[in-house]
Amino acid sequence: MAIAMKIASQISKSSWIRRMFEEGERLRQEFGNESIYDFTLGNPDVEPPESFSRELLELARNPLPGMHRYMNNAGYAETRSAVATKISKDAGLAVPADNIIMTCGAGGALNVVLKTILNPGEEVIILAPFFVEYKFYIDNHGGVPVEVWTNRDTFQLDIDAIENAITAKTRAIIICSPNNPTGVIYPAESLKQLGDVLKKIHERTGHLIYVISDEPYARIAFDGNHVPNIFPLVESSIIVTSHSKDLALPGERIGYLAANPRMATAGQFMEGAVFSNRVLGFVNAPALMQRLVAKLQDESVDIAAYQSKRDLLVRELSGMGFEMVKPDGAFYIFPKSPLADDVEFVKLAQKHHILLVPGAGFGAPGFFRIAYCFDMGMIERSLPAWRALAKEVGLKVR
Repeated sequence: MAIAMKIASQISKSSWIRRMFEEGERLRQEFGNESIYDFTLGNPDVEPPESFSRELLELARNPLPGMHRYMNNAGYAETRSAVATKISKDAGLAVPADNIIMTCGAGGALNVVLKTILNPGEEVIILAPFFVEYKFYIDNHGGVPVEVWTNRDTFQLDIDAIENAITAKTRAIIICSPNNPTGVIYPAESLKQLGDVLKKIHERTGHLIYVISDEPYARIAFDGNHVPNIFPLVESSIIVTSHSKDLALPGERIGYLAANPRMATAGQFMEGAVFSNRVLGFVNAPALMQRLVAKLQDESVDIAAYQSKRDLLVRELSGMGFEMVKPDGAFYIFPKSPLADDVEFVKLAQKHHILLVPGAGFGAPGFFRIAYCFDMGMIERSLPAWRALAKEVGLKVR
């Protein structure tokens, strides 16, 4: 075999998101872009804030000496300081710049954290529905993913289920809020309950369990909702995030990880994470992007535009009989599949030129994901196709 058997096996189980996106490319070539309604990939169609372009132009016109050279593996001091200042304000506690590492996106940050903390065979709890790449990232570093469902009606944390899944081998829990794929925000009370459970386990047994908070959507919250900072709520917590969504920079691969200063092991963890960032081959986050995002920590894309798209889809699809939890943030909706087999439903949707991702791709059969980070015109054009699909599966369209 030309490639490793393990990789060949994983390819066959890989992301439904990418698979459906590639199917969309084929259909666009056959039927034309205007006739395909692609709700698959969370690839924002909005442009970065104007401040990004201004800073980029300024840096191009007035380049800094040596600005493309290597730097500390953790990143530029001024960028880490800017990130630490922002997190300190959000958390209401002092986060030192030494607790920040600039990374190649949130995916890079997750791999750095998992390499730093995992011993072979240790378990990482992931909460269904979940971003499927978590399983591959955990496997990269010898870990074992353990799937635990959130509340199936609300998608909120099920603290009892999490506690019951914890074993002597549990090393970490990954959470994502606002969640991909459901869009729900976990409230501070739930996160504090989780933190209390883990603290009691640590005090009773000495067993330290990390909570890795994956937060690329943390600035995309609707209806006045607030995404609570995890540091005051969970002592053994690590934030991993990127500016792919909040600054619309997914292709630039710029993000960071931050260790809770309340964590007794923070110093040792950071030493290990800087080393892991280097030996994983990332070496350091992109130099140019570090310079730019240092000045953009309080910036964001237009959240109101995403909320308008959410409101339109929730209103229209609910009127067609689809059942869903109204998202609090991010740019995804995760309705129940009208058919028992969500993969079959997604295939049927393709006949109407609607491209979706089955819930099976998120460890949640029986649902499907809609990404709505696309042009409002495409969403509006898709509505007749949605109505035809709803009627075909027997929903009562109002």
